[in-house]
Amino acid sequence: MTALRTTRLPDVTIRPARVDDAQAIAAIYAWHVANGTATFDTAAPDAGAWAEKIADFLARGMPFLAAERDGGVIAYAYAARFRDRAAYAHTCEDSIYVSHEARGGGIGSVLLPALIDAARAAGFEQMLAVVGGGEPSSVALHGKCGFVHAGRMRNVGKKFGRLLDTVYMQCDLREDRT
Repeated sequence: MTALRTTRLPDVTIRPARVDDAQAIAAIYAWHVANGTATFDTAAPDAGAWAEKIADFLARGMPFLAAERDGGVIAYAYAARFRDRAAYAHTCEDSIYVSHEARGGGIGSVLLPALIDAARAAGFEQMLAVVGGGEPSSVALHGKCGFVHAGRMRNVGKKFGRLLDTVYMQCDLREDRT
């Protein structure tokens, strides 16, 4: 995938992530670990761990995208195999995180469709969203991008002293949703 300017947000470029994006990606994720329930992580990986993850995704041809504005990464998304077993090889799970400062600005609405296209190009046929805490904004974003509700696991996570649900959503990548 080459970098692309969005028509909906002309000041945003969606491009493949690079290892040198690791510091910005680590900062975005660390904010969500410390302040949100979209991830059930309670300790954020450092930039070195993110650099390794990005390099691994690139080496395996797996989609890992960055959204950039004014030369800085403001969001990222990637699609990883849902499970390691061979029978799941056509199914991926998406992860998408937007910087705290850029939330609510429509970044997710251009980044997630780009990830869907990249996952389809990588040979995936199904994409699952595992929405920690059942975050309403994430559920709405995924619904807007063609995902359907696939289930809810109740009280499976505990963060900030609260029991949290996980919502599963699914998108059939074999269907053209444009």
